[in-house]
Amino acid sequence: MEALQRYPWPGNVRELRNVIERAVIISPGDVLQIQIPRLTEEDRQATITLEEAEHRHILGVLEKTAWRIKGPRGAAELLGLKPSSLYTIMERLGIPTKRKKDGMTT
Repeated sequence: MEALQRYPWPGNVRELRNVIERAVIISPGDVLQIQIPRLTEEDRQATITLEEAEHRHILGVLEKTAWRIKGPRGAAELLGLKPSSLYTIMERLGIPTKRKKDGMTT
């Protein structure tokens, strides 16, 4: 039961139903022998939260821009955001600015 509850079920209820039906068909005796599907890397990526996807995407853009947020070719421009909006989102997601990341306080 714990394994069934931990599995993220990327195929939703249909996938769960198929696993249970298969177990009913192939299990000998009165005890169901359920085989939990293995997640591929693609499945794992598909099951992250929207917040985690946003976090990863912003970090990727920041790395691409060498943590430059403002100005031409800065992260805010590439993301289609105002710099102030990007700062707000970064704060909400716990992403430090370059200064904070590098240990500078001013």
